[in-house]
Amino acid sequence: MTASTLVWFRQDLRLADNPALAAAAAGGSVIPVFIRDDAAAGEWVPGGASRWWLHHSLAALQRELARRGAPLILRSGPAAAVLDRLVAETGATAVHWNRCYEPAAIARDRAIKAGLEARGIAARSFNGALLFEPWTVETKAGGPYRVFSQFWRTCLAMPEPAQPTPAPAALRGPERPGASETLADWQLLPTAPDWAGGLRAAWTPGEAAARERLDRFTATAVHAYKQERDRPDRAATSRLSPHLHFGEISPRAVWHAVRAAAGTSVGAESFLSELGWREFSHHLLFHFPDLPTRALRPDFDRFAWRADAGAFRAWCRGRTGYPIVDAGMRELWQTGTMHNRVRMIAASFLVKDLLLPWQDGARWFWDTLVDADLANNAAGWQWVAGCGADAAPYFRIFNPVLQGERFDPDGAYVRRYVPELARLPAQHIHRPWTAPAALLRDAGVELGTSYPHPIVDHHQARQHALAAFAELKQAGS
Repeated sequence: MTASTLVWFRQDLRLADNPALAAAAAGGSVIPVFIRDDAAAGEWVPGGASRWWLHHSLAALQRELARRGAPLILRSGPAAAVLDRLVAETGATAVHWNRCYEPAAIARDRAIKAGLEARGIAARSFNGALLFEPWTVETKAGGPYRVFSQFWRTCLAMPEPAQPTPAPAALRGPERPGASETLADWQLLPTAPDWAGGLRAAWTPGEAAARERLDRFTATAVHAYKQERDRPDRAATSRLSPHLHFGEISPRAVWHAVRAAAGTSVGAESFLSELGWREFSHHLLFHFPDLPTRALRPDFDRFAWRADAGAFRAWCRGRTGYPIVDAGMRELWQTGTMHNRVRMIAASFLVKDLLLPWQDGARWFWDTLVDADLANNAAGWQWVAGCGADAAPYFRIFNPVLQGERFDPDGAYVRRYVPELARLPAQHIHRPWTAPAALLRDAGVELGTSYPHPIVDHHQARQHALAAFAELKQAGS
């Protein structure tokens, strides 16, 4: 009987550059398995948009594995118990997986590895998700970084990430395959109602689609990335974040494709630094496991956040009266994503104009983003709120009108997602409350009815935010 290895797929739903799969394939037969273990996720069970993506990504992975001779087994339940049963059912002598870096996953995986090895089952984990693992990047004092520029300089001074490896052309399937649940059993797709039409129109999950998106970006957009990346009205970004989160493409593949297409050009370096921010976020989560719920700056635990369910609901629904904010929130609901510049504007509006907790915004993003990633989401929200690592200072408060006029100057982005304002001219589209009554009437806009009045006055809200921050500083002195 040949040796057989269970390959436990997690956030690595691909065949190319998959170290756990490659090592298993080199040693004998392969038994691929994906385990739905929601209990292990605790409070961070994937949201609705992530579940939609997971369904389609797993379907694509099933097709590719079956085509190569090793069907994917789907099981649900506690991962340790599921793996124990599969070892008994299949006679597997080893279990391989690629590492995850969320705190709950780290604790679970350590316990599983110890349990398997105690029973004589080889358990090996690999790096398939990051360019530089969190414990390999240290300050001169031997601790974690809290400033991105210093972190990224250290990363760039390290040996370049290894070249990605190709997908295996064929796999040797197991002699004793285990039974599998079906994707339909898991009911990951919305049905009552089916709100995923916008997601279907915007995205194609899966490894093949990830590679196509990377090829398109490197062929058409990477050279102008630095100049264009902040424009939500243009197709200037890679849109690779959900593919990276679900592991449909590896960061090594992205790194080397960008280098091959654009070398060390300004566009390439700008884009790779954004890949660096992803690395930095995972570095922070690894070293500061409370990152998703507690401010890295402990003094912010005393910040006087407001409680206003109505304001939060208006923000979630894209009904704040500030068009660039509302366009972003509606893009999020319709497509499961939001342009990164607009994410910063919308997040700043929540925590600084409305003085609502950044954790509330992070949880809404967690449920609605197709690229909901615990590390990226938490680090990004803390950066905007001014309470995280390398954070924007709290007194940096985005003006949603000026940001809209600068980055969506013709209003194309707003017209797409806030169609009730589509007939307004560019000079008024980001501040419709200043438009003459006749112009509003001709454009079919009735403020307070077809489109809301601003729910706060930005200039007054800014003063309130600065006063709250001054009070926090005074309390801590």
